[in-house]
Amino acid sequence: MKTSKEAVGSPDTSGRPDTSGRPETSTHPRRTLNMVAGTIGHFVEWYDWYIYGLLAAVFSSQIFPSDSPFASLIAALLTYAVGFVVRPLSGIIISPLADRFGRRVILTLSISGMALGSLLIGLTPSFATIGYAAPVLFLVARILQGISAGSEGQSAIAFMVEHAPANRRGLFGSFTNMASGLATLAATGAAAMVTSSFSTADLAAWGWRIPFVVGGFLGIVGLILRARAEETPEFEAEALVDQKSAAARLMDLLREHPKALLQAAALSAPAVAYYTWATFLPTYAKLTSGRDLASTLAGSVIGLALLVIIVPVCGALSDRLGRRKIFPIIGAIGMIVLFYPLLLLLNQPGFWVYVLVSASGWVVLGIWQSVYPTIQAELFPASVRVSGIGFAHQIVIAVFGGTAPLIAAAFVGAGQPMLVAVYMIVVVGLCLVAYFTLPETGNRGDRSTVALADPEVLEGKQRVSGTTSMVDVSTHSK
Repeated sequence: MKTSKEAVGSPDTSGRPDTSGRPETSTHPRRTLNMVAGTIGHFVEWYDWYIYGLLAAVFSSQIFPSDSPFASLIAALLTYAVGFVVRPLSGIIISPLADRFGRRVILTLSISGMALGSLLIGLTPSFATIGYAAPVLFLVARILQGISAGSEGQSAIAFMVEHAPANRRGLFGSFTNMASGLATLAATGAAAMVTSSFSTADLAAWGWRIPFVVGGFLGIVGLILRARAEETPEFEAEALVDQKSAAARLMDLLREHPKALLQAAALSAPAVAYYTWATFLPTYAKLTSGRDLASTLAGSVIGLALLVIIVPVCGALSDRLGRRKIFPIIGAIGMIVLFYPLLLLLNQPGFWVYVLVSASGWVVLGIWQSVYPTIQAELFPASVRVSGIGFAHQIVIAVFGGTAPLIAAAFVGAGQPMLVAVYMIVVVGLCLVAYFTLPETGNRGDRSTVALADPEVLEGKQRVSGTTSMVDVSTHSK
């Protein structure tokens, strides 16, 4: 039987066909459904997640009233950050359950929690109506969303990559970040629509709630799709062989894959720039140059459209050119070179200046985003894949992603707005050093773990089912 290290990236040298145990003709229609379920579900998850940061400046005075509008915004952003604090706890606890019981189950639960949290935010009465219960309900909603987000990202990455053909893992893996880019685009578009469609009074009173309620109902669509999706053949094969508990899998991860954990963390850390660009750049432009929030949100929509195009294109190219050689390294260098002059350029007036800044940032972020999910998935064997990505990714996201808008707001409030760029550059620069240690995973063999027709899987199936004849099991599987 193969060890987890031997299983990762090992080409099949036995001469057996690379098969999941199912006829190839029957897997393609289901593969389409699975990809749609994974992509749309991921879209709904991150739409609900991002809309809070984008509209925090609007609802902060209604839910977190204070003598100072800036203090109300800080309170709203602190509550936003709570969701990020919860994420690593969820990632560490729930991810091993996805490796033990399956990706689909966890994905179905995560979208349910995210949608419920969004509805709770959208329907919570103002502080003037129910007092301190309003910020408390927001806190509960963010905790619920943090638990959901903490189990979503890594489970979705594993789900998409494991359903992909061997020569399309880069493309299929990029669908997760394409979906999150679409979610950011949709959330930004929704925020732009409500801020431009309602008067200031109506927007503050009830208009900001509409995008949250819409997100909650979209979650029902994602839930239905995920409930109909299939489990991945790779997980099913591994589950027949490896019956370890979730806790034992986590211990295996820490003992056998410390280097991969550090590399996966470095791949996720530029999220500090992503969250700054996605949720704070419009507010940053408003605070530093007096731009209208509605126009900056509209400008961000244009920039985000580039991200949505770049991510799958670069993902597909990684299947032909390799993962490490171009995408994380060039993306990181682009961020380091561009961030400071881009934020400096925002001092110049004009709508199209803002569009140029937003779009340029999203181009380099898209190059980085396109491939890192697939690289992370290929760093770990299936038995600890969700645990490995979740452990590294969620801790890093909590430290750098969740605090990014808060730290940026603090720099702006202290009269040092350009320190926002310096902070992002330092973090990305440290990540760039780690990228040169990454293995080239794009040239792996056709399989990354055992297949359903392998003898060790059939032996595990025999053990589980209680059959007594290896011949009977082999014959039955054909």
